Amino acid sequence: MARGSACLLLTGDNKPSLSSSVASPASTGLSGYAADLQNALNRSVGLAALPLTLLQNQQSQLSSQASALNSLDLRFSVLRSTISNLNSASQNLLASSVSDETVITASTGAGALPGIYSVHVTDAGSSSTSISADGMPTVTDPAIQSISASSTFTLTIGGVPQTITPAANNLNALAAAINAAGASVQATIVNVGPPTAPDYRLSLQSNTLGNVSLQLNDGSTDLLTTLTTGTSAQYQVNGSPTTPISTDSRSVTIAPGITVNLLKAGTSTVTVSHSASAVANALSTFVTAFNGSVDELNKSFGQNAGPLNGQSVIFGLKQSLHSLASYAGGAGGFTSMTDLGLSFDTQGHLNFDPTVLSSASGTQFSDLVSFLGSANSGGFLQFATNLLDGVEDPISGTLKTAISSTSNQITRENQLISDQQVKINQLQTSLQAKMAAADAAIAQIEQQLSYFTGLFQSMYLPRQSQF
Repeated sequence: MARGSACLLLTGDNKPSLSSSVASPASTGLSGYAADLQNALNRSVGLAALPLTLLQNQQSQLSSQASALNSLDLRFSVLRSTISNLNSASQNLLASSVSDETVITASTGAGALPGIYSVHVTDAGSSSTSISADGMPTVTDPAIQSISASSTFTLTIGGVPQTITPAANNLNALAAAINAAGASVQATIVNVGPPTAPDYRLSLQSNTLGNVSLQLNDGSTDLLTTLTTGTSAQYQVNGSPTTPISTDSRSVTIAPGITVNLLKAGTSTVTVSHSASAVANALSTFVTAFNGSVDELNKSFGQNAGPLNGQSVIFGLKQSLHSLASYAGGAGGFTSMTDLGLSFDTQGHLNFDPTVLSSASGTQFSDLVSFLGSANSGGFLQFATNLLDGVEDPISGTLKTAISSTSNQITRENQLISDQQVKINQLQTSLQAKMAAADAAIAQIEQQLSYFTGLFQSMYLPRQSQF
């Protein structure tokens, strides 16, 4: 029988056969009993390989469980992130609108209060700018030429000096060094010459509004000349103060938690009102993630249940989802998840009706804030955060612990399989050597028998023929 690659499997009548982990030894074929010896060896090795097959089946089952646990882990990780998003959205239940967004834009944050704010911009302000002075060396290629041969420069912004050291002696490197210095100025290179005679200049613009002096010195010469002198932005809020407020930034806070950007002169109104739209959007993503987790869990129940069927971790996760969607607390208009517009369908999925939140007004928003709470200070968000941390915590989380335990079991199974394979190989080698010796001995006996049979026939058969 030729050598092959096989390892033990069980057939329908429980007789062992060989599969890919156990090699079938070859017969020497010296005697007439070689095939019988080979069959006996194969049966012995096959029986010895039965534990290996069981170990391989257990390993396969554990691998399937690990894959299913990882899929659940992904679903619950996404669900956990939606709670973080809901926590962020719940911290600002306000929205702002602007009557003329060409004059200003607005945004709200923590501490803002509903109200109407009139902003009158008298001057949107401008930045100071400077450019390489006439008389400096003409630069036709900023990659290889500069306005000075110096390797070190002093940049002075509003009277504050700063040393600039370009990486190379060219205009590109000088501009890059200024921008990398972290000064409140932006350096660019502009061509002020005609196409046939380029004249590249270094241009600086202050990052703040107002009259800011900009100068660059190479140790002996001031290299810049002023192009424009900037002006401060000026504005009033609800007509106050009488003398407009002056600022060096277009982004200003006009009330706690309300920031506007001044774009041009004019008047515009900012209206800040209660809005649950951000919470509604966050709840929508929460519901999607929740239903995805439900679908993943359902793979472990029913007639076609997956590899985690019957495991305690599945029932624990199912209970966690039920607790999450059944949370109740708070007072007033919001005391349960139903008050947020959430409801279960017959399949255990959540449905969300955003119109429930959009109709909330007045004191209901304080009830909503109380019901939601935050990740660290009570309410649904703290409950949900703690619950999902109990599932997803890297050290003690239910899923993480199950994944780690399964991984350790797979490692142990792999070692047992390896050890068992070594034992089978050793047994096979030993039996093969014994079979070869037995086959050779039988072959020798067969040769002797053949010799004596021939000798007997040569001695006695001729005599019998004489009678």
